[in-house]
Amino acid sequence: MSDLMKKIDAMDTNTKIKFSDLGLSDRMLAKITAKGYEYPSAIQAWVIPLLLNGNKDIIGQAQTGTGKTAAFALPVLERLDTNSRDIQTLILTPTRELAIQVAEEIRSFADSSVKIQLLYWGQNIRDELSGLRSGPQIVVGTPGRVIDHLTKRKTLNIDKIKYFILDEADEMLNIGFKEEIEEIITFTPKEKKVLLFSATMPKSIKDIVNKYIKDHDLVTIERNELTNSNIEQKCYKINDRDKFEALCRVIEVEFDFYGILFCRTKADVDEVAAKLMSRGYKVEWIHGDIEQKMREKTLARFKNGAIKILVATDVAARWIDVNNLTHVVNYSLPDNPETYTHRIGRTGRAWNKWEAISFVSRKDSRMLSWIETAIKSKIKVEKLPEVSDVIEFKKKRLIDNTKELLLNKEELHYIDLAKDLLDLGNPPEEIIAAILKEWYWKEFSTTHYSELREDSFSSDSRWDRWERSDRWDRGERGFAPVPGQRRLFVAKWKLDWFSPGSLIQFIEKEAECKLWDVGNIDIMREFSFINLSDDDSSFVLKKFKELNPQKPLIVEAKRDWASSSSSSSGWYRGGSSSRWGSRGWYRGGSSSRSSSSSSRWGFKKRD
Repeated sequence: MSDLMKKIDAMDTNTKIKFSDLGLSDRMLAKITAKGYEYPSAIQAWVIPLLLNGNKDIIGQAQTGTGKTAAFALPVLERLDTNSRDIQTLILTPTRELAIQVAEEIRSFADSSVKIQLLYWGQNIRDELSGLRSGPQIVVGTPGRVIDHLTKRKTLNIDKIKYFILDEADEMLNIGFKEEIEEIITFTPKEKKVLLFSATMPKSIKDIVNKYIKDHDLVTIERNELTNSNIEQKCYKINDRDKFEALCRVIEVEFDFYGILFCRTKADVDEVAAKLMSRGYKVEWIHGDIEQKMREKTLARFKNGAIKILVATDVAARWIDVNNLTHVVNYSLPDNPETYTHRIGRTGRAWNKWEAISFVSRKDSRMLSWIETAIKSKIKVEKLPEVSDVIEFKKKRLIDNTKELLLNKEELHYIDLAKDLLDLGNPPEEIIAAILKEWYWKEFSTTHYSELREDSFSSDSRWDRWERSDRWDRGERGFAPVPGQRRLFVAKWKLDWFSPGSLIQFIEKEAECKLWDVGNIDIMREFSFINLSDDDSSFVLKKFKELNPQKPLIVEAKRDWASSSSSSSGWYRGGSSSRWGSRGWYRGGSSSRSSSSSSRWGFKKRD
């Protein structure tokens, strides 16, 4: 074993190696330093020297978030002939999102002379053809689109590639790309170096290795590297019903919250995002039902900081890499420990200390134990911020924001109005207090905040009795609002036209108000329902009555509307109606029965 390999082997104990130890050029080291990196991750420390100096193929087993892209991108760029118009590297990824991410990462290290071409379904074919004609050295694409260019269009030539890279190979096989991958291999030259990266090594991967990869180095990074000291893991034990309010409290006591919030289902993503939007947070969301172009725009805004919270499903966000995240939030625990490590591996990537937060209800206690066993670490249980803590943080934030405004005197457009207020003759502190009371009474009033039910996970049967007593009647789940809320009927707000977010925006615009406590939203065939707080409901009903006294667009829902609306829709998402609530289940077919049980009625869980 070489001295370098001995140092790498001892990384986890007492030796820290630097990028400068790995044999990279000064030009590349300058690029790395400019991005703020000094120490490589384990996968980078192993793969970079092997790829630079070795002759074997490489198989790397490591989770998402360990730095695999840089591990192969840096040495590939070092060996690239920028004067050639031949494609020298082909990188296959399972999804468009990952392809875009990989290409962006490579570009961040590459010189301007390096040409990289993306190939994936949904992209303008003319742009792809033009890019291929320009002579790219690196092609990044999904298997289906690459096959299309190879066999049908015959616009892609990879018979001179030096590197053939399979990223997230297990996912490509899970999606069903085995045949495409094997066909693509037939177009590659015999003399090439193959790099295969996978989070797991199932039989399907081993079959590919045995068939196409003979002499290779195996690099395995243990899962526990993801859960290192850079990531502070914590959880809050909270009842499902109070989870959203708990989330808002956690966000409010952070001065600079910037994170991804994971939900299990598309319906949960829509609901949580709409609620956060109604509270005034800069939030957007992505999942499989959102068009590709819109997803790309959303991710771009999230990466540049235009939005601070991204709500997403696991599939939609699996390959999102943002180095400066402050938080990853498990709004719902995932279905397995591996997904948990995928999620929290998105933070702490720049070797800074960030937080991974999980909201855990009693029904999640077994999954929490399973995760802790898998990561070989206990997840610290924290107490939720008190209402008084939230109010104090909001007051401090107001003071800090005011200080910042005062420093920028150009932004002070209300001097004349301020002078008029001071001319009232009252002491300045009384005038300011009156303004604060008018505009911030909800923010600074303890009565505005709901009492939260934290759960001890005890075996006390009182918990079960409380849950059963508080649970809505299954036949009218969508109808029943939580205490302190009222159910409103919105006429002519069709599924085909609008989303929960646009409904909230419409109400706020027409009523000239800010909705503070939004509950369930149900978008139906010809109308919609929305649950609002008592205060907001009264105000909205009054405003819409004034707008149209004869036929107001929004009225209070009658209880007997619940059964008729549910029977007409069947709560089917993607068909004639949509259910935007806390369950997140859909049912195919035309039956109108609704249930939270996935087995009883043959429901399918959707991403």
